[in-house]
Amino acid sequence: MDRYQAMATFIRVVETGSFSAAARQLGVGQPAVSKTIAQLEAHLQVSLIVRSTHGLTPTEAGQNFYERARNAIQEADEAELAARGAGASLSGRLRVSAATTFARLHIIPKLPRFMAEHPHLNVEIILDDRLIDLVAEGIDVSIRMGTLADSTAIAQKIATGSRSVLATPTYLERAGIPRTPADLTNHGAIIYSQLPSVWSFTQNGAALSVSVSGRLKVSAAEGLRAAVLADMGLSIASDWMFAPELEAGTVVRVLEAWSLPSIDLWAIFPSGRMKTAKARLFADFVENLMSA
Repeated sequence: MDRYQAMATFIRVVETGSFSAAARQLGVGQPAVSKTIAQLEAHLQVSLIVRSTHGLTPTEAGQNFYERARNAIQEADEAELAARGAGASLSGRLRVSAATTFARLHIIPKLPRFMAEHPHLNVEIILDDRLIDLVAEGIDVSIRMGTLADSTAIAQKIATGSRSVLATPTYLERAGIPRTPADLTNHGAIIYSQLPSVWSFTQNGAALSVSVSGRLKVSAAEGLRAAVLADMGLSIASDWMFAPELEAGTVVRVLEAWSLPSIDLWAIFPSGRMKTAKARLFADFVENLMSA
């Protein structure tokens, strides 16, 4: 029995709550996971898992072993990287969750460099605008924008960006250019359903909130981009979301004398799970991308 692999398998079983889910994340069959746990229990001569109709839960001994095994593997990963040096190559699998548009524009085009530096690492990127259960999905690190909903999350702020009111020149030629936030009530706004429809502005310390309306509401950032680029209206978005178009001039900012709340970019690590060296280095990679 490979003790290191057995410990890693046990950790995944505890975190997912089932042999089948652990097997899917590890890329092996369920019988292999069951056999590994049985061998581990026989080696330790103690029951680690309680099996019931409600799933799997660790025994008291299993919980103690889980916590120590998790720390041991994390320290082993750190020791391995330290021994190899700062330029050490990562190996194994890294599962990353990220918002679809942000990853498509800012992460995936730069990913070849990261993967060239770590030729033995397999990277799986799960693109989803929704917040997902990082532990259940076996995610090592999630790259997300905005306010963190879970105050207990293990999170690292990696960038702060600007928000703007954005539209195409074609739309503005047709509908006119708003000069003050109050003018937005005369425009068709493209509403992003994950954000409030009241837009709050500041100028010289004075605050002004405007309730906007529009005939189109979208639930994903890709839809918001498509609608703006189709000259359907104006919207509030992070400058990151339209970075190529802002540079090319096919989308422009309006009301630049007024400020909108900035937006933070976070690397979020699963609560109650080891923060792997792979996840940390990927978060550092994205942070360096955004600072450049």
